[in-house]
Amino acid sequence: MADYIQYWWVVLLILGALSCFVTINQGLIGVVTMFGKYKRIMRPGLNFKIPFLEQIYKKVSVQNRSVELEFQAVTVDQANVYFKSMLLYSVLNIDEETIKNVAFKFISDKDLMQALIRTVEGSIRAFVSTKKQAEVLNVRRDIVENVKEQVDLQLESWGYHLQDLQINDITFDEAIINSMSKVVASNNLKAAAENEGQALLITKTKAAEAEGNAIKIAAEAERQAAQLRGQGVALFREEVARGMSSAASEMKQANLDTNVILFSMWVEAIKNFAEYGKGNVIFLDGSSDGMEKTMRQIMAMQQLQENK
Repeated sequence: MADYIQYWWVVLLILGALSCFVTINQGLIGVVTMFGKYKRIMRPGLNFKIPFLEQIYKKVSVQNRSVELEFQAVTVDQANVYFKSMLLYSVLNIDEETIKNVAFKFISDKDLMQALIRTVEGSIRAFVSTKKQAEVLNVRRDIVENVKEQVDLQLESWGYHLQDLQINDITFDEAIINSMSKVVASNNLKAAAENEGQALLITKTKAAEAEGNAIKIAAEAERQAAQLRGQGVALFREEVARGMSSAASEMKQANLDTNVILFSMWVEAIKNFAEYGKGNVIFLDGSSDGMEKTMRQIMAMQQLQENK
């Protein structure tokens, strides 16, 4: 037993040799102090340190970290707005000075988290206080950009960088939500009424245009029909005159009285009146004196035309 005791220094030597080596996991940076003062940093992997003198003060994570935030802000028109958001941040870089800032700036991660959350909340509240309640939902991206612009400078002085800020939900008091719903509903009704009015106006306009076009088409058709009727009457008269002229010439050559033609026209006229009258009453003097009087008038008209 005495032989083993005299080799105690060998055990201490082995323990000291083993304590010279330390392993730093991937994603971490070791901060080394000596006699309570910052000495150096250790990268991931197997590192050497002076046993019993150098101590690993803290292992700083350089991985991304996230935290969820829930807080309230007040708009310029005194409306309460409730935010739910997610904050993503990380160490700015793995430079020695940055790691030194991260390790010694705050007492603990809890203090860092509290300062980070309060800084982000304060920046959002300051921005929202300049906006009206109706504008908040439309400036989500502006809120994020403003926070990143304002907070990044502060975080960099702590050795951190704001990777992303996602505003997942924006809500209001129940009374405000109900009033907003009514406004949206009334706007939708107004838009529907305007659309219906426009549709009705278009329908009336198209109907008026169609009616006007129909009137124009009917008028044009009536004009063409009247023109055709006039041309038909003119052609009828020409044919009648041509036939009467031919018949008169033949009767003169046969030494017959041409008044027979007039008598025939008179008879044909009476026949047409009776056949196509369709109930209309036409008074004619059918006596021999009346017929003689009518024949004299026709002959006088013919004589007048011949004198011209």
